[in-house]
Formats: sequence, C-alpha cells, structure tokens
Amino acid sequence: MKLLSFDIEISDVFEMRKNEDMEKYAPFHISVATTAIHNGEERMWYSEDDEGRPALNLTKQRAHELLEYLDEMQQKEFIVCAWNGLNFDLKWIGHQADDMALAARIALKSYDPMFQFFNQAGFPVSLGKVAEGMGIPQKKLMDGEDAPKEWRAGNYQKVMDYCLGDCQMTNLIVLAIQKAREVRWVTGRGRISSKPMPRIKTVEEVIRDPEPDQSWMDTPIPKSKFYKWIQEVIGTEI
Repeated sequence: MKLLSFDIEISDVFEMRKNEDMEKYAPFHISVATTAIHNGEERMWYSEDDEGRPALNLTKQRAHELLEYLDEMQQKEFIVCAWNGLNFDLKWIGHQADDMALAARIALKSYDPMFQFFNQAGFPVSLGKVAEGMGIPQKKLMDGEDAPKEWRAGNYQKVMDYCLGDCQMTNLIVLAIQKAREVRWVTGRGRISSKPMPRIKTVEEVIRDPEPDQSWMDTPIPKSKFYKWIQEVIGTEI
C-alpha cells in the first residue's frame, strides 16, 4: 500500500476555553507542515527568513508547493490522509496558498479517518486516544496548543519533530484500522471502546454516507461543519 500522511502546525497563539470552537480564532497561519510516506520519504515544509532561519509562517509559494505535492501524490495513487485533515489542515493550507479550489479538490479525494469516525459515532476523537486504543506505542511529543508558542520561542526542531510524529502515528493508525477492520479509542473514562470500520473511505464517500445518529446529544456538531468550506469553494452541494 502506498500511504502518505500530512500534518500542519499553526503559528497563532490564543487561549481557548473549555468546549470553545477553535474556528472563533480563525483564520489560521501555518508555521510548518510535514509529510511522511510510510517506510519512505519524510519532508518538512517551512519557509526561511532573510537570515536563513525558519520564518514565522509559510509563504504563499511554499504553501502552494505543498498543495501541488499532495495533488501529485494522489495522482500517483497514494492514499493521502490526515487526522481531521478535512476540517483543518487542507482548509488552512489552501488559505495560506491562496488556492482553495486546489485544496478542495485534494480534500475530496483524501482520507480522513477522524471524519469517518465522526460520521459513525457522532462525535470527534483525538489522534492520541485512537493511537492508545489501537495499541500503537508511539506517543504525541507535545500538546498541539503548545506548538505555536514553541515555534515563536525558536524551538523549531522540537515543533518539526512533533508535527512529523503525528504523521507517523497517522500512518500507523490507518494500517492498524485496516488490519483490525475497526477503530478503537480510549474514552474519557479510560476504557477502550470500538466501532467497526471495514475499510477507510475517501472524504467524498463519507460526505455522501448517511448522517450520524446524534439524537442522544444535547449540542451535536453538524456533519456539514467539516466540509462547508468545500461547498463554498465549488458553489454546489456535494
């Protein structure tokens, strides 16, 4: 299987309250991105300032090069995936690259196991909780909210290693789900729960699947929240 995962970190620093929607603080700017082919090439994507140090944000050109690379890999029939890549990574890469149309096209053909899980369970789940549930020994190297602060503090390699680690974990999770034909995660109560997932689907397939049962929830997240930006870009229903 040709498998490639990607991940981004943002440079924006803000303090979120519990259960607050992160989108309140958008638009976001990308400090660094990573791509990792399982058992293959791993790449860092960042820009440099006039002194050759990593810049605060990716330039428009560098962000577009990342989009072009993901597009190229999809054309080479790689499974291109990211954890919550639909609602977050690809939307903000497209924003940084000023090419939302290309980002939307890549997003529809991409694989987002988190979005697929949401469409079965009715709620999101973190990369770390699924990695733990699937028995993957690799751990997250920091909390995501700390990455912008570390980047601004000049701890570039630390953030790069964290971002790359998430790509590696995503690859391992995808392989584990495919082998087990289910997704397992650690619940808030510390127990392992599971949902069947016979195969990983493209984002476009999951969008067209029936809505999740959220009748038991007081404040459910609408499924459309994840892909509304694509509809706005292409101007039609998916």
